[in-house]
Amino acid sequence: MSFSGKIKEELERAESAPRHCRLAEMAAIYDFCGKKSEESDGKIVISSENELAVRKFFTLLTKTFNMNTDFVANAGGYAKSGANYRLEIGPGMAADIRSAIRVTTETMRSCCRRAYVRGAFLAAGSVSDPEKSYHLEIVCQDERQALFLAGLLSSFEIEAKTIIRKKYYVLYVKDGTSIVETLNVMGAHVALMDFENTRILKEMRNTVNRKVNCETANIGKTVMAAQRQIDDIRFLIECDSFDELPLSLREMAQLRISYPEATLAELGQMSTPPLGKSGVNHRLRKLSQAARSFGYKGGEL
Repeated sequence: MSFSGKIKEELERAESAPRHCRLAEMAAIYDFCGKKSEESDGKIVISSENELAVRKFFTLLTKTFNMNTDFVANAGGYAKSGANYRLEIGPGMAADIRSAIRVTTETMRSCCRRAYVRGAFLAAGSVSDPEKSYHLEIVCQDERQALFLAGLLSSFEIEAKTIIRKKYYVLYVKDGTSIVETLNVMGAHVALMDFENTRILKEMRNTVNRKVNCETANIGKTVMAAQRQIDDIRFLIECDSFDELPLSLREMAQLRISYPEATLAELGQMSTPPLGKSGVNHRLRKLSQAARSFGYKGGEL
């Protein structure tokens, strides 16, 4: 099952205890999955490929209005119609339900805003697998819907952006921290922990990879520098110029030849007397300059 599927299963099981919160969640599902009255002869029609959204609306409906009848399509609940799941409520009750939903969305408390966001995501939202990328989106039918939802998220200090994709307005969040906050607002706490655990492991792997790459690059630079130093020293030996060097440089040259993989600090510890890294580097540069003065054309240190 996809990560989005797991979130929606959790949200479908989540209960909104106060009546006003149930109405807010119903309002979101109706806004994102419901057909307009002129298209359904005054009935409420909830239709979606997502069974969880339709099932959640039906559950909220029965708990909020204590009704098990007046369903046009199926007296027992919702039914599958082609590729979609469908729930129909006759005109008599539909007017009362619309009125209750409208009042709730006009006077939303913080808990109701959370419920609305939960219903909107359940109806039209998705989250990418955090192993691959950080992306949460909710597909809105029009700009009004997108701006209303963005305003609700903004009240929780979550910045959401909107783009147009074909004929829809898509509200999205790409920042990992903001996605975690959105999951918390919706009440998807299990999914939140899974997302955070994945994000922590992913960031740890990225940190380790950066350090390994950095260390590998540093090792490569050290090896190349050591090889240039050895080439300089071998040139001095081959052109019979080595014995003309000061004793301190000859000692450093012999150490570098004998310990090609040693760091500057290690060479300094083996010197007599011991030297710091700057002292070792100074002597190796002197050897390079000496090689150049005798005509060597190798690369500079």
